[in-house]
Amino acid sequence: MSAPTGRIGALIAAQRRNQRRRLALSAAAGGVVAAASVGLLGLSGWFIAAAALAGGAGAAAAHAFNFLMPSAVIRLLAILRTGARYVERVSGHDAALHALARLRPEVFAIFATGRPGALLRASAGEVSSRLVQDIDALQILFIRLSAPWALATGATVAAALAWLAHPLAGLATVVSMAAAAAANGLLGLCLAAPAGREVQRAGGAFRARLAALEAAAPELKAYGLAGWAVHEVETAAGSLDRAAVRLSVAGGWMAASQAAITGLAVGATVIAAHGASTPLVALAALSAVTGVEAAGALAAAFRQGGAAHEAVLRLDELTPEPARAFGAHPRDTSLGIGLTGDILLPPARLAFVGPSGSGKTSLIERLIGLREPIPQEWRVGDADLCGVAPGAALPLFAYAAQDVRLLDGSVRDNLRLAAPGATDDDLWAALEDAAIAERVRASPDGLNMAVGSNGLKLSGGERRRLGLARAYLRSAPWLLLDEPTEGLDAVAEARVLERLDRRLSEKGQGLILISHRLGPVMLCERVIKLEMPVIGSAPACDAKRDLVA
Repeated sequence: MSAPTGRIGALIAAQRRNQRRRLALSAAAGGVVAAASVGLLGLSGWFIAAAALAGGAGAAAAHAFNFLMPSAVIRLLAILRTGARYVERVSGHDAALHALARLRPEVFAIFATGRPGALLRASAGEVSSRLVQDIDALQILFIRLSAPWALATGATVAAALAWLAHPLAGLATVVSMAAAAAANGLLGLCLAAPAGREVQRAGGAFRARLAALEAAAPELKAYGLAGWAVHEVETAAGSLDRAAVRLSVAGGWMAASQAAITGLAVGATVIAAHGASTPLVALAALSAVTGVEAAGALAAAFRQGGAAHEAVLRLDELTPEPARAFGAHPRDTSLGIGLTGDILLPPARLAFVGPSGSGKTSLIERLIGLREPIPQEWRVGDADLCGVAPGAALPLFAYAAQDVRLLDGSVRDNLRLAAPGATDDDLWAALEDAAIAERVRASPDGLNMAVGSNGLKLSGGERRRLGLARAYLRSAPWLLLDEPTEGLDAVAEARVLERLDRRLSEKGQGLILISHRLGPVMLCERVIKLEMPVIGSAPACDAKRDLVA
């Protein structure tokens, strides 16, 4: 298998270096397994044939035959093979598991900190599939590294034992092993690798489709589309099953080719050893069998290599470009708005309004790095946002998105995402300001109240207010709120806005707001109205800017 390239390939190479001791132990144990297997079967064949001849030669010959030494060596080889196989499997899988345990957070960190272009084009299910399924498939790139060493050791021992019968027998064994390796490689390249790649792609598509349909389960039930969803899952699963069948067929052809080459190897070795004693012929023939079997150890690597390399490509496709090292870091908390030329400093309050689709949310997401910035649209401090190092401006903002995402954990777990060191008093204060403290106190678990998967146990308004409380906990000069009172009744909205106004005044925090509702907009001194943009362009700004009394 060729070494993977790209950013993911570099991470794999680094983990191979980190795990070199375990991998070296696995390779050495694999060599011992191959040598012991060849020696065990070859010596057993010689011993059986020699013992039979000695027994047939009469009592004197039978008594003179030394069976203790060969039987002791056979037992030794059997013990060596068993012990070495255990060491090979344990050390190889140990290296793979350690490597994957480090690779997964490294890849996640690349996804989380890189530029967002590629991730914005992928669904959550697809990203999850690549972080789980594709990284799991990389274990073959560690486990099967011992196969070439096993082949080399097995070839050496098998050729040496066959050579004892006749040099041509040794040559026939080497040629047979080379043929087996070539056949496995060719079938792996032509059949197994394409099927393995298809299995990886189909598996990812199946899991991504399943995740998307699961997320839309309430709507599917409401519209009576459960049957359609089942059909969609069946279709995706069928594609995966067909790819798996093709991979199994490829494995069958590889096994059949190895069986055929094994038969030819035995025949060629026996013919080449013609004239040698029967025990040596048996030794050569069985050495050829185990030698070809050692070459067949590459079959598993070739059969699974396609899926592993496809996994590398899929991860590379989704890997964002590296963050630029030359970006500036903002030196103050001022924000420059390219749409109007305004310069804002906390505690200024600004609202963006406009029809749905005018780009309000995208505008804010570009400011905090969730989307690619547009030149001259925002200035952070004294630098254009496009020249700011990715993530460098994040400490300036606390953000409550329109689409609130919650962990499947407790209220405390979700709040502490914004402030890991916050005390319970801090959490309760934020919940009070978001007008949701009473709901949490009503639960016997208090802050340990479970919210369910993505807040399933909460109402839409409660999820929004919990997201608002989380944003309040982040200490930042600017508070960014996207539709903070959407889904709230008039009474709840009034409580939230009254406490938000008081909180902003107490902390001197600036506010950037998006809302379709008049109440939140009334908190802001300046309102910028966005117009519907031309497709493919940035949002346009109405020249008129109203001051709200």
